[in-house]
Amino acid sequence: MVRSFPGTATSSCRSASPADRTRDEPQRTEVRTMQLGLVGLGRMGGNMRERLRAAGHEVIGYDNQAELSDVASLAEMAQKLDAPRAVWVMVPAAVTDETIDKVAEALDAGDIVVDGGNSRFSDDAPRAERLNEHGIGYVDAGVSGGVWGRQNGYALMVGGAQEHVHRLMPIFDALKPAGDFGFVHAGPVGAGHYAKMVHNGIEYGLMHAYAEGYELLAKSELVTDVPGVFKSWREGTVVRSWLLDLLDRALDEDPELAELSPYTEDTGEGRWTVDEAVRLAVPMNVIAAALFARFTSREDDSPAMKAVAALRQQFGGHAVRKR
Repeated sequence: MVRSFPGTATSSCRSASPADRTRDEPQRTEVRTMQLGLVGLGRMGGNMRERLRAAGHEVIGYDNQAELSDVASLAEMAQKLDAPRAVWVMVPAAVTDETIDKVAEALDAGDIVVDGGNSRFSDDAPRAERLNEHGIGYVDAGVSGGVWGRQNGYALMVGGAQEHVHRLMPIFDALKPAGDFGFVHAGPVGAGHYAKMVHNGIEYGLMHAYAEGYELLAKSELVTDVPGVFKSWREGTVVRSWLLDLLDRALDEDPELAELSPYTEDTGEGRWTVDEAVRLAVPMNVIAAALFARFTSREDDSPAMKAVAALRQQFGGHAVRKR
C-alpha cells in the first residue's frame, strides 16, 4: 500500500510548481510512504528497518530471534500488511530459497518479494518462475553499504520487471543515499545480483591493492609512520576512497594490526565473478589474484591479509580471527 501525506517530496513524486498553485494556497508537497515486511533483522536488515522508519515508512519486521522481531510469525507479518503486499527478504544466501518459499506461503497474487541478500544471480530466475506461478512478483536487489548504511544510505542494484520496480521506488528512495547516485534498475530479474557480484569482485581488487601497499610500507626501512601515510592520502590524491578511510580507521585502532589474524573469508561473490570471467572469456587478472590471495591468507602470516581482514570488519562488521 502507498500512502501520501504532506512533507518533503522524494524523487519518485513530483510536487506542484509555484505556477501550479494559487497565491493563497499553502505550499504542500507529498511523500509516498509504504508498508513493508522485512524478514531478517541482523546487521543489515535491522539497520535498514530503522532507516526506512525514519523516512516515514511502516516496517513490520520478522526474525527468528524473537527479541529482534516485531511479530511472532511470517503469517502474522502478512496479516498486518495491507494488500498488495511487499516483503523484503534479507537473510544469508544459504537459507534464502527456503525463506522465500515460506514467505510465499503467507502471500497472495499481486504481492511482491524482494531478495536483498547476497544470492547468486543464477538463483533469481528460478525463484521468479516459482513465485509467478502464484501471481507473486519478484525483484532481486544487490545492496551495498554494510554496517554504515543506516547513516549513509545503501547503494542499490535492482533487477526485475519495470512495474514491480516502480511500485517499490518509495522504499528504494528511502534506502539509497541522498542525491542522484546510489540506485540503478540494472535490468530484468537477476541483473541486480549480477551487478552486486561484479561490485564485490572489484571490491576484492581494491582492498587487496591497499593491503599490498600497507605491507610494503610496513617493511620499508625508510617509512616510520605507516598510519600517517594512509591518513595523508585521504584528501587530494587519486587513491582516496571510503575503503581508504576505513583502513585509516582500522590503523587508528591498531597501528600494526597486531591483534588480527590474516585469515580472510570469502563470501562467494569473488568466486562467482571469476566463474563468469571464465565463462565469458574476460581477462580478470586483478580480481582473480585478489581471490586467490584470500586462499593464501589461510596458510601464511601475511601483513597484507591482516589489512584485508581489517577492512572487511570495518565496512561490513564481518567476523575476524584474533590472535
